[in-house]
Amino acid sequence: MKDVVRIFKALADPTRLRIMILLRRRELCVCELMYILEMEQSRVSHHMRVLREAGIAEDVREGRWIIYRVPDEAEPLLKDLFAGALKDRLGPSGEAQADLRKLEACIRENVRGRLCESRPHEEGR
Repeated sequence: MKDVVRIFKALADPTRLRIMILLRRRELCVCELMYILEMEQSRVSHHMRVLREAGIAEDVREGRWIIYRVPDEAEPLLKDLFAGALKDRLGPSGEAQADLRKLEACIRENVRGRLCESRPHEEGR
């Protein structure tokens, strides 16, 4: 019961819900999340800590980057949660659509390579 409550609490925040929509699409580093969400690194890192503690996000080191993703064991639960009513309400959401457009721009503009290479990597955990 505690694990389920922790997940719902984590997803009750609009920013964390936006992050999970993005992470279900693609693994992202902090620089990419900062770009898409237009937030400072400390705020993104705070939200990622809550999502990791809830067990619905994890970080892995890939060379210089810390990459955030949905853990394999959490994906079935998230798939079920994001289906049905949530899908119908979140899918057409203007904010979610804008985030997905920024995700496409982020990939197209190689934000990970361009922005992350130019800053020291203290991405926090």
